[in-house]
Amino acid sequence: MMETRIHPHACERLAERGATEKEIVLTVETGERFTARFGRTGFRRNLPFKKRWRGKRYKFKQIEAYAIEQQDGWLVISVVTRYF
Repeated sequence: MMETRIHPHACERLAERGATEKEIVLTVETGERFTARFGRTGFRRNLPFKKRWRGKRYKFKQIEAYAIEQQDGWLVISVVTRYF
């Protein structure tokens, strides 16, 4: 299995977007894979949430991780989180 690393800039943004490193790795390893802009690869996964985020209750959280493939694995450079 390829290693998944998170770029320091993306790592700094995780808390403000409500994602964890563990969720990002899970998304890359088991999520839906799709072609993204600028030669990047996207990974998407829906996770059960059933909590409040910024004052509103949501049942699910969707993680999108955008990564570039390197020799030893994936480098996640951006993360988008959606709640529904």
